[in-house]
Amino acid sequence: MNFHTYFATADRTVPIQTCIVGTGGFGRSFLAQGLRVPLMQTRVAVDVSAEIAAASMRSAGIAEADIRICDTPDAARRAWDAGMYVAAGRIEDVLDLPLDVVVEATGHPQAGARHVRLAIEAGHHVALVSKEVDSVVGPELARLARSRGRFVSPVDGDQPSLLIGLVTWAEVIGLDIVAAGKSSEYDFVFDPASRTLTSNGRTVDAPGFADWLDLADRDCSAVAAGRAAAASALPQRAVPDLCEMTVVANATGLMPDRPDLHAPIAAIGEVADFFATREDGGLLNGTRRLDVFHCLRLPNEPSFAGGVFVVVRCQDEATWAMLREKGHVLSRSGRTAMLYIPRHLLGIEAATSVLEMALRGVSSGAQDPMHHVDLVAHADADLPAGTVLTMGGHHHAIENVSSRMVPARALTAESPMPFYLAAGARLVRPVAKDTPIRLGDVEIDPNSELSVLRRQQDKSFFPGQ
Repeated sequence: MNFHTYFATADRTVPIQTCIVGTGGFGRSFLAQGLRVPLMQTRVAVDVSAEIAAASMRSAGIAEADIRICDTPDAARRAWDAGMYVAAGRIEDVLDLPLDVVVEATGHPQAGARHVRLAIEAGHHVALVSKEVDSVVGPELARLARSRGRFVSPVDGDQPSLLIGLVTWAEVIGLDIVAAGKSSEYDFVFDPASRTLTSNGRTVDAPGFADWLDLADRDCSAVAAGRAAAASALPQRAVPDLCEMTVVANATGLMPDRPDLHAPIAAIGEVADFFATREDGGLLNGTRRLDVFHCLRLPNEPSFAGGVFVVVRCQDEATWAMLREKGHVLSRSGRTAMLYIPRHLLGIEAATSVLEMALRGVSSGAQDPMHHVDLVAHADADLPAGTVLTMGGHHHAIENVSSRMVPARALTAESPMPFYLAAGARLVRPVAKDTPIRLGDVEIDPNSELSVLRRQQDKSFFPGQ
């Protein structure tokens, strides 16, 4: 595909105007790249304070003399009309500006949901980076936007949008998808000399891992279990991975094979084996399944870089034999192959999703996302009544709480609690280890942004339940 042709701008004489809300890692990279995208400008940034937004602008290379700190809509308009960059502490102060797309990247479930709703009501498209919001009420926000002739879209640069693109590309060219997914954020790097494993900056002794290093002709289930046990000192499930797969499920209809995913530790050349069906020697009980893997590599081997993949059936033996010779990743049996994109570039490549909405009137996700899957909270320890489910850390996790992907339905008091709806809430009754946290276990504000939007979503997608 020729991207110049795809984004031709014969009817557009000015760049697409964007606002970034949340100027952390993703937001700052978007600001920096916005200085270089010919068809787009990012002159507006919002964070918890205007000073933080301005500091991010400066760190991205914007001259201090060109930045105006604005605390009212009038101040923002004056700065905009003067050609300045606008730094604000409230989204309300910038929504009346002539923006095309608002990029929501706070990662905060309640605030992010509110930002998206307000941007839709102001008539803007929204690039939704905050998967925490998307996992709870993304389908409803997309529906609300469509009712106003706008889109809420996932964003290239993050894995959900890239994987949706890869899945739909495979479907368009007639490939039969067995599985799809991504590598986890952090590789598992095994050093045979020291017999250690390193992941996310942490190194642990793993003397037994060498016994499972080669898949060879062994059973995938046995090797996956052996590697998991040998690496048990390192985390092997992360809420963000399941959260991102939830977004993909709601856009594509692909489903997890098990609620907590298989998440094997696998080398790049083994993915087509592990993510085959059991009949073909893999881990899966069926096809069109979503999962993640931890990229296993030696210290000097290349990374999967948090990229995305599809595993497809090799339906013409001669063609796929030729492709194997060209270096494509096929399974030992030759019945499945992995096709992949070994990258996700955060805000550097997010412009393609922005331009799709503003110039082509389409979403990088599904045009009409459905609600197939909920990401729900699961107790990993006995949690007494009164426990506050505080979300924190880089991965927006909750202590002693993991996540599961389950079929979506309208919420009742006995429904498993959506993970990011639970964030910050207090337990009103104890929850036993290894059981789901249910809606009735938690005290939440029924008038909170997420609560209201979730009730609307249940009515939209599950009428009568």
